[in-house]
Amino acid sequence: MAENKQAESAVLEKKQDNNIFRSYNYVGTKETIAYLFNDWSNTFNINGYSGRFIWDVVKIDFGITAIVNLFTGVWDVINDIFISALVDNTRTRLGKFRPYLVMMQIPLSLFGLLYWFLPYMFPNTAGTYVPKLIFYFVFGVINETAGTFTGVAKSGYMSTITPNPNERVRLITLAELLTGYMGEDMPGYIFGFLYDMISTGRWNIKLRSIFAGMGVGCSLISSAFTFWFFMVSKERVPQSLERPDIKQGFKAIFMNYPVLLMALSDFFSNFAMGMGERDYWIDVHGSNTMINTVLALVSGISGPVGSISYAFVAPLRKRFSSKFLWVGADIYGDMLCLGFFLVGILNSTYKKLGPMLIVYGVREFLNKLLFGVNKVINADLWNEAMDYCEWKSGYRMEATTGVAKSLVLKLQNVVKGSISQIMMKKIGYVQGLKIGTQTEKTKRWEFILCAIMPTITGALGILPKMLWPISKKKHDQMYFELSERRNKMVSDYVDSVSENAGKETV
Repeated sequence: MAENKQAESAVLEKKQDNNIFRSYNYVGTKETIAYLFNDWSNTFNINGYSGRFIWDVVKIDFGITAIVNLFTGVWDVINDIFISALVDNTRTRLGKFRPYLVMMQIPLSLFGLLYWFLPYMFPNTAGTYVPKLIFYFVFGVINETAGTFTGVAKSGYMSTITPNPNERVRLITLAELLTGYMGEDMPGYIFGFLYDMISTGRWNIKLRSIFAGMGVGCSLISSAFTFWFFMVSKERVPQSLERPDIKQGFKAIFMNYPVLLMALSDFFSNFAMGMGERDYWIDVHGSNTMINTVLALVSGISGPVGSISYAFVAPLRKRFSSKFLWVGADIYGDMLCLGFFLVGILNSTYKKLGPMLIVYGVREFLNKLLFGVNKVINADLWNEAMDYCEWKSGYRMEATTGVAKSLVLKLQNVVKGSISQIMMKKIGYVQGLKIGTQTEKTKRWEFILCAIMPTITGALGILPKMLWPISKKKHDQMYFELSERRNKMVSDYVDSVSENAGKETV
């Protein structure tokens, strides 16, 4: 009996290896290069400074910002439902997602440039100046609506460019490995230097000028590469001819266990509250340029370790399940954050630049050991969950399912966005002050909020990960059956078209 089972298993494994959806690569060299530049363009920006742009340059009051975030967040939740349903019911020659990505990328990018010109449109106005607040609110609503179309479409599109799960992991690995060497963080380093020189009075240039110049420049370059990728790439995972309704997308959250677990993990993790680490370095240690230089040096030393870590992805995926890698990377990262916090809080070491840079360097070096594995696994798990939905239900609803999963998160973010603005007031942060001159109490809270608060408040997110149901064996079975089913779907469609063409000829 055992011998028969072994023989059956060997036959199945051989069929899987010979299956075209697992052994054939669909994405060519040109499309691969475009994929890499698209991934690079996603982080080629100065968005890390957008908070300081609103706080200290545009100068919109924290309390007002909290209210604006509340309204735009609620609108975001409402329009997501209708837009995702529209996207999932789209069937065109260009595909399901590409029409929205190709047609909306350019106008959306051009409209988004207005954000960086807010200080020119409302120069030297108070944080409660009503016309400025109205424009900020209207801009947020319009930009959010347009962004939802491209965001929902892009999320689903990335899971359909190849039906081969192995090729998909290869693309993700290449993108994560190579884009770091393509200067994706360079705008942040350059801007940090400029910000420091102006904020400390060494250069007599207005902050609004460098925000507008670099904000617009990065946006145009990033958008150009993203648009190129949309033009040269294709959707290759066939969609069912039947158009599913929105109820099926929400039902998929509860009927498909992996999606439910990812939704729950995101929900618990999203309770994480805190602030950006960059603000701690700027406000506590004062010199943005020096900090950026040293941090870049630390990243340069630990960077090769991160690159080498991508070599671990293939052997670890063969040996361990996605569940093991997903949970393990989470625990490992939390332990590193805890160590960074404990060293900093003891004897107020967080105020001492030298020791904190050493601790930061050690943390980054250790973090890089699992950097590649963490990046690839996290990026591929959602694609795996979408394939699981198709395997169980027979149809794909990337847009609606993704939105349904994110609705609760967006409601959380509405509240969190408002709380974070109020929190900045509570810790005594004063808008517009020269960097490094906040009170000692504020500096201490900035360290706590960036170093440990996100880890504590988001800790429960690991629990659903421990229940991930797709074992290595089930993973192989799922993709084998999916590939056979997709082959039949394409074959039936071709036969149907041929039959109809024959009838028309007669």
